[in-house]
Amino acid sequence: MKKALLALALTLPLVASGAALHADCGHSHGKQKTGGDIVDVALSAGSFKTLAAALEAADLVGVLKGDGPFTVFAPTDDAFARLPEGTVASLLEPANKHKLQDILKYHVVAGDVSGSEAAAARKATTVEGSPVAFAIADGRLTVNGANVVSSDIGASNGTIHVIDSVLLPN
Repeated sequence: MKKALLALALTLPLVASGAALHADCGHSHGKQKTGGDIVDVALSAGSFKTLAAALEAADLVGVLKGDGPFTVFAPTDDAFARLPEGTVASLLEPANKHKLQDILKYHVVAGDVSGSEAAAARKATTVEGSPVAFAIADGRLTVNGANVVSSDIGASNGTIHVIDSVLLPN
């Protein structure tokens, strides 16, 4: 399963539309490279405990520790806390593993996509298979309306963009 997901992730291209990038998207410019993979970098930040628990429950940790490259739109613990009460607990139940996997894969794009590349592309296909849309709102990059509060956090196998909401596939 992990190899199949990795193969799928590596075959889903970023869909570029050629839209121009706003000069200042309100995010960092240039990657802040680290020595760890995406999972290690997220765990070291301390604000992704719920995401880490969800990745573990969905058996996706190994995938995001893989070669990549991946781009992850990582919701913070606060973003998960804003979901309706009981939602996270329900998703972490083994019976909901498939739904949780779909939600988490909806936060991942194959390839190493910077904030400026995302803004220019305007949309991308997620590993889950559905598209996400990027925009500049109030000078900040958004993905499906979620604010990118920190972008271009480099990891050994890709890039993390921190978002303030959990993205839900249609």
